[in-house]
Amino acid sequence: MTVLNLELSPEVYRRLREEAKRLGKPLQTVAEEWLIERLAQSTAMVDSDRDRARQALRDAGLLTQVGPHLRELADSTISLKDVNAALDRAGGKKLSEIILDQRGPKS
Repeated sequence: MTVLNLELSPEVYRRLREEAKRLGKPLQTVAEEWLIERLAQSTAMVDSDRDRARQALRDAGLLTQVGPHLRELADSTISLKDVNAALDRAGGKKLSEIILDQRGPKS
């Protein structure tokens, strides 16, 4: 187990000690439970935010599921290195350059 030392103001320490006494638990246990609870809430908020963002993208038509036809065509064994090599062999402009060309000059 990892040890964490905290410097608390006298007021915060007093309140924590009182809460531990009220709960009939060791001060360390109360502090640990509070940290675990807070971290769980934080993780839930991140997951919730991520879910909301995905739903907003789906609603806007910017995020969809891969259909069965594309799933058949996809090669899950190909590596990023292989894809980059194939694109290098194809020659021509890089995709980023094509996009910049299509956007036109900045105004």
